[in-house]
Amino acid sequence: MDSKLVLFVITSYFALLFLISWFTSRKVSSETFFTGDRQSPWFLVAFGMIGASLSGVTFISVPGEIGNSQFHYFQVVLGYTLGYFTIAKVLLPLYYRLNLVSIYSYLEERFGFWSYKTGAFFFILSRTLGSSIRVFLVAGVLQLILFDSWGVPFWVSVLITVSLIWLYTHRGGIKTVVWTDTLQTLFMLLAVLVSIYLVAKDLGIFGLQELVATVAADSRSEIFNWNWQSGTNFFKQFASGAFITIVMTGLDQDMMQKNLTCRNIGDAQKNMFWFTIILVFVNLLFLSLGVLLYQYAEIKGLAIPSRTDDLYPFLATQHFTAFAGIIFVLGITAAAYSSADSTLTALTTSFCFDFLEIEKKYPKEKQVAVRKKVHLGFTMLMFLVILIFRWINDQSVINAVFIIAGYTYGPLLGLYSFGLFTRWNINDKLVPYLAISAPVLAFVISQNSEKLLWGYKFGFEILILNGLLMFLGLCLIRRKN
Repeated sequence: MDSKLVLFVITSYFALLFLISWFTSRKVSSETFFTGDRQSPWFLVAFGMIGASLSGVTFISVPGEIGNSQFHYFQVVLGYTLGYFTIAKVLLPLYYRLNLVSIYSYLEERFGFWSYKTGAFFFILSRTLGSSIRVFLVAGVLQLILFDSWGVPFWVSVLITVSLIWLYTHRGGIKTVVWTDTLQTLFMLLAVLVSIYLVAKDLGIFGLQELVATVAADSRSEIFNWNWQSGTNFFKQFASGAFITIVMTGLDQDMMQKNLTCRNIGDAQKNMFWFTIILVFVNLLFLSLGVLLYQYAEIKGLAIPSRTDDLYPFLATQHFTAFAGIIFVLGITAAAYSSADSTLTALTTSFCFDFLEIEKKYPKEKQVAVRKKVHLGFTMLMFLVILIFRWINDQSVINAVFIIAGYTYGPLLGLYSFGLFTRWNINDKLVPYLAISAPVLAFVISQNSEKLLWGYKFGFEILILNGLLMFLGLCLIRRKN
């Protein structure tokens, strides 16, 4: 692809983002950055959350991963529906009843200071790692199709990427993010739909019925795996999907902060309902695109890249038409920033409220300056983590995201489960030690499970084991009421 054309597309895209940022950050108060003044239309939040949930990981990794595991990832997606139902009926009513800005302040009310700080810390750790991986994936693609041709080193391109995110979110915060995520979701969905249409047309597939039949007939479209020893067994994947959703959305300040900008609990629940339906359908589109990409490569006699994450970018930028390549660039750019911008806002919110206690310890005239410093600090932290991950990554990013989540979100799952489903109090000071011990023990069990558990191999459900170990640990340190 012509690098000048790519640069023009990306520049135009950011011009739109900055225009939205300018409109949404006018006449904002010090609270607007964190709450959006709780005036966001629910349908706007629902649509924008699609992009934030999918990100560049889904856009690139999911289509490529079907070469390794067919449609088995859709078993995880089916589990999402149960997870989102739980969020809508259990967690959202709790958050709205307590009128929370940071969802981790619930832990202080329920257990005490150390539980609260532990929950907030594990969110910051989880989101910093997870979102950095997502941006890393897309930064690598942009490096390949744009910055390499200009002789720009990877670290400079990443610095440009995170700096742009900081620029358009540092004033309006979550209010800006709700609107920019809507635009970015639109571009991402248009990209996958246009890609499917163009690839199908090139393969001689015309009409929706023929397209569905072609995908269904491919051996890679197998959804269900009933082998209990496999890491992609249906029950493992479904349960993992449900719990991954609960922790990565319901116990995640990033995703919940958007929901909490809705006007009331009814709007927030409608948002979750429609968001779930759309998300399932969109994931099915990405998986179907993966089948078409593999068929395209095989018919054209093209070598499949050794890293499955490279399949879609390779075909879009090297073998598709210029128009299809532009659509891909627009989609991947939108996918990257729809996740990263809300993450920076959520990390800033959590640190300001959960650790700096900005509302209690700083007068209103100083809060903006403190918040801006924290926002800039997390921008630079994300930059450093992306560079570190580039040095060590050697697997599909979709797997890396869920593996990390399994260990870092486990303590949160255990804490919230214990708080919601028991009435026991605990020895609060011991919680940080449990939160470290549970993931370590889960890792040891996972590494030796095939020997200890008659050939059983853990997949994404390591999250459930981790949360269970945390829950059991809390039972051991409970105290009489």
